[in-house]
Amino acid sequence: MPVPRRFDRRPPERDTTRINERIRVPEVRVIDETGQQVGVMKTPDALVLAQEKDLDLVEVAPEARPPVTRILDYSKYKYEQAQKVKQARKHQQQITVREIKFRPKIAEHDYDTKKHHVERFLKHKDKVKVTIMFRGREVTHPERGTAILDRLAEELQELGVVEQRPMQEGRNMTMMMAPSKAVLAGRLEGDAAGDEGGSPTPPPEVAGEANPEAAEVAQSLETQGEEPAVAPAEQAPAPAEQPGDEAASAA
Repeated sequence: MPVPRRFDRRPPERDTTRINERIRVPEVRVIDETGQQVGVMKTPDALVLAQEKDLDLVEVAPEARPPVTRILDYSKYKYEQAQKVKQARKHQQQITVREIKFRPKIAEHDYDTKKHHVERFLKHKDKVKVTIMFRGREVTHPERGTAILDRLAEELQELGVVEQRPMQEGRNMTMMMAPSKAVLAGRLEGDAAGDEGGSPTPPPEVAGEANPEAAEVAQSLETQGEEPAVAPAEQAPAPAEQPGDEAASAA
């Protein structure tokens, strides 16, 4: 069993940029702090020129003949370069490839479920690899897999574009879908937010709340001393007429 190393003995990364006394070539081409070319100078003379301006002599093109150097503040230069790298990484879009597997004889309910997963992945700006898995003699009917993939691409054409057409690979058929321009531009973010758990507010009758207009009318009738009208279904049934009452009315 290998013994774990308690300490990392690798030396830290060194800055390989040559500045000031680390520039050992006899001559350099000098660019001053304003970006103007000074010309080819002896390296000691270029170093004195940089020191007179309280700046550094930095080698920016070591492969040139003679090497190109610039007179600048090296600490500020390193900070600006680090910020440029940071901004470049921030603008890089991380692409994630998801995979959803179908069967050529998939049931309609399962198809709708998997289609919803593909839809959710596309709204999250992920690529989706859709795979049709054939078993046994199903591989002799590739048109079934092609029909499923074509149907999926047609139904999700607003959210995704087909980046790779259906392609047979052994017992699997694959198709690659990528987010559409509308998704990448953020025009469908509202739909994606709704899928993640945000549901629309139910109407008052669904939520069980009273109708505010009916409540206001009932309150005004009570204020005026009148009773609100009772719905026909809620009225008490009329008492049945007795036989004596019928005789009295006939007389």
